[in-house]
Amino acid sequence: MRPLVRTAALNGYVELSRSLGLDPRELLRSVGLDAADLAVQDRWISGTAVVRLLELSATACGREDFGLRLAELRRFSNLGPISLLVREEPDVRSALALLVRHQHTYNEVLRARLSEGNGVATLKVDVRLDEPLPARQGTELAVGAFHRVLRGFLGPRWRPVSVCFAHRAPRDAAGHRRLFGPVVEFDRDINGIVFYTEDLDAPNAMADAQLRSYTRRFLEPLADLGQTSEADRVRELIEALLPTGRCSVEQIARSLGVDRRTVHRHLARSGETFSSLVQATRTGLAEQFVANPSRSLTEVATLLGFSSLSAFSRWFHEHFGTGPREWRKARSGPAHGGS
Repeated sequence: MRPLVRTAALNGYVELSRSLGLDPRELLRSVGLDAADLAVQDRWISGTAVVRLLELSATACGREDFGLRLAELRRFSNLGPISLLVREEPDVRSALALLVRHQHTYNEVLRARLSEGNGVATLKVDVRLDEPLPARQGTELAVGAFHRVLRGFLGPRWRPVSVCFAHRAPRDAAGHRRLFGPVVEFDRDINGIVFYTEDLDAPNAMADAQLRSYTRRFLEPLADLGQTSEADRVRELIEALLPTGRCSVEQIARSLGVDRRTVHRHLARSGETFSSLVQATRTGLAEQFVANPSRSLTEVATLLGFSSLSAFSRWFHEHFGTGPREWRKARSGPAHGGS
């Protein structure tokens, strides 16, 4: 099933496009969407179409910060019903945890993960589609939206340690620096926001303790829909274990506190196998790592759990139809400049 997003993800799109000299109705039609759909923010539309729309719009107006400009128009209410629940959480940690845990109640394309360690918190944000498509603008919209949410909780003077993007820097990063400050970085291993763990303990100024019990009771059925699946948990563990060379179903089972048969049984319910998840995870990471010219292919091979560069090269050729060196060269050509 193709991933969907709420039309609220395009809040402000028509106005922004017109301000930049674009015809939003024509662009929407070109990806199979109707401008009338945007009038109802709780309507669900194709996530792939939205990602394509953002890329086409950025190219048409020559603005590499189109996604960020759209993020600046986002409002907390664009999250939909879950925003009522998040608003009443007592601190930033619990509010973010809810947003991450129930992300598919407002965007099925989004994959956000929050981790903590050594006094630093990292909110990784990725756009996942069912086909390989450029998603720079969609990624920057998602990261920009989360940055806006965090500033809503922590105040307009709050600054993260860094804002990271896996893609290369734009020709002009003034828009990125204006929104994020001097801490924005490109060609990094992740897309996301890095900030101090102590920020997670900050109280939520919007919260009303007496309202919290009402909102939780009212939105409990909605929240139950967002529980992380077994396949999602296994996928996250695969991503973490690949660089260690210990990514096996036995290790995954130990991490989850179950036996390997239980892992296989849970994955079967989702129509997945351990091997299929490993391959899908490797493929996604390979696209990200090989596209980054600052990483040697030997390093990429290690990060993906291969014992040698030759083994990685053979695998890459089988899945992408060409060698990693040739694939990287093609990606860095003029047609992909700045995208």
